[in-house]
Amino acid sequence: MVRCPGQDQRFWKPEDIFEVQCSGCGKISEFFKDEPKLKCRSCGQVVVNPKIDLGCAEWCQYAEQCLGVSVISSLRAIRDKLVNEMEKCFAGDRKRIEHAHAVLDYAEQIHAVEGGDPLVVRAAAILHDIGIHEAERKHGSSGGKYQEIEGPPIAREILDKCDIPPDATEHISRIIANHHSARDIDTTEFRIVWDADWLVNIPADFPDATKERLREIIEKTFKTKEGHKIAEELFLEN
Repeated sequence: MVRCPGQDQRFWKPEDIFEVQCSGCGKISEFFKDEPKLKCRSCGQVVVNPKIDLGCAEWCQYAEQCLGVSVISSLRAIRDKLVNEMEKCFAGDRKRIEHAHAVLDYAEQIHAVEGGDPLVVRAAAILHDIGIHEAERKHGSSGGKYQEIEGPPIAREILDKCDIPPDATEHISRIIANHHSARDIDTTEFRIVWDADWLVNIPADFPDATKERLREIIEKTFKTKEGHKIAEELFLEN
């Protein structure tokens, strides 16, 4: 079978092979972009690829034949483990769980067009509201500024449990710490999660808005072309 261009190393760029530091011993492991994880040769700890890029593998019906069952399963396992941790943290709060799943769905749609680090996008989308219960407990409010304070420490615990590398953990935590205010981050991954969250929130936050008002909100708020496009299709064309 002819290998697809996204996975054929003849089409790769120099940055598609890179180094990742082991969070256990600090030693360096060399990754190819399509390797989901490696075992550290020094300490044996599993090191997860923070820049996993499987091209069409997440939606192509031939992905398992092309890349192998174990690669696809590993990628899905990381996502599923984070989802499981999020659901445990929300302890049966179906509203929050369903919101996180909806944001993840939109984030994956936008990422497919906009690019960026797929691990960071998915993890930040899954965990973006993870501090909401702690905000309510400590501050008596689920307001955005309190979520941004309480969310990152909880997210770091989950990410460490899932063996996410430190640089990816830091990026994800910064997105969570800015997902309402956008104070000090403007990465591709942040913009994707920001737009995905807004796509879910607009119907609840502006239930009676006219199309003119919705158009103003979309023009002012969305940070990616694909997020903007989806918003127009959802709220202006239907």
